[in-house]
Amino acid sequence: MHYDVVIVGGGAAGLMCAIEAGKRGRTVLVIEHADRIGKKILISGGGRCNFTNPYVTPANFVSTNPHFCKSALARYSPGDFIAMVERHGIAYHEKESGQLFCDVSSKLIVQMLLDECEQAGVRIDLNRCVDRVDYVDNHFDLTTTHRPVTARSLVVATGGLSIPPIGATGWGYELARQFGHRVLATRGALVPLTLTGRQLEQYEGLSGVALPVESICHDRRFRAGMLITHRGLSGPAILQISLYWHPGDDLLVNLAPDIDAFAWLVEQQQARPAAELRTVLAGLLPRRLAQHLCELWFGSRLMRQYRAAELRDIAEQLQSWPIVAAGTEGYRTAEVTAGGVDTRELSSATMESSRVPGLYFIGEVVDVTGQLGGFNFQWAWASGFAAGQAVG
Repeated sequence: MHYDVVIVGGGAAGLMCAIEAGKRGRTVLVIEHADRIGKKILISGGGRCNFTNPYVTPANFVSTNPHFCKSALARYSPGDFIAMVERHGIAYHEKESGQLFCDVSSKLIVQMLLDECEQAGVRIDLNRCVDRVDYVDNHFDLTTTHRPVTARSLVVATGGLSIPPIGATGWGYELARQFGHRVLATRGALVPLTLTGRQLEQYEGLSGVALPVESICHDRRFRAGMLITHRGLSGPAILQISLYWHPGDDLLVNLAPDIDAFAWLVEQQQARPAAELRTVLAGLLPRRLAQHLCELWFGSRLMRQYRAAELRDIAEQLQSWPIVAAGTEGYRTAEVTAGGVDTRELSSATMESSRVPGLYFIGEVVDVTGQLGGFNFQWAWASGFAAGQAVG
């Protein structure tokens, strides 16, 4: 069969592209190898889908070509997607830092996209794989597990390698290479960090301890929660910094981000001179962590026995806890895949390949990765919309 547009990948970016192309009167087929549309949408945000963030800026994204995302983000804003959500009567709420979540379930976002696809005349085929793609006489011939398909435009919206259990594959990267595109090195991002050796031994007894911190790597700082696990560190502050951390990079954690730790310790010394340091720190940190840090670093004497220089050293260690991460949990638990199809060979306005007319790459398969907090979904909506306005 012949279509104006074939989209491989039934995730956020692919569905948005299909909707926009269908609205423009194009015949559209979405091919999805899984048995269900939008699996990543369904599991995101603990099942409530952090579907966008009203404070999106290009600075929230990482790419070797940092200007690439600007055009698409400007042309399809968070407000545009919020308007769709409200039009469908989906209740939502805002958490910290502008993160918007469904009140009820992420299933409502998937159903909204499916309803929009139906209204736009989009056909969706599930449990269907593309075995081969040929480019002949300015159109694409696809050999699939069901039947051959021909398209004027082919859109690759297959996502990255993150979370293999829901069907992540490297098919999009393989197709890009087939048509001469450069694929930049990929890695799991927004992912827990692992510890090994002595450092893991020092902190593995603290598994389950959680607290607000500031994670610091290079010039990036994120204030959010941190969770100590049996393998290393997790929580939003760690996931965020993992986007910027690479093996060998210095990484610090401020365990008391909201105070001047030295001034606080001096105040405590004056107010509670007969209290032990471990008791005082338990008023600032989780008790298990406070006791462990005293055993590991500080010792624990009566507060009146500490000189000012010692209190300053304790404060500096609290606010610059050095982490020697061995690596990450990898694609298994990573929220997204960083790296991917090199954007320098794509149009920032349309997502079209500069090598093959009619070939488009959108969403996570492209070398544009957002921070935690709804930014990656907004990139999916924006890049899908940009391609949808151009395909066919």
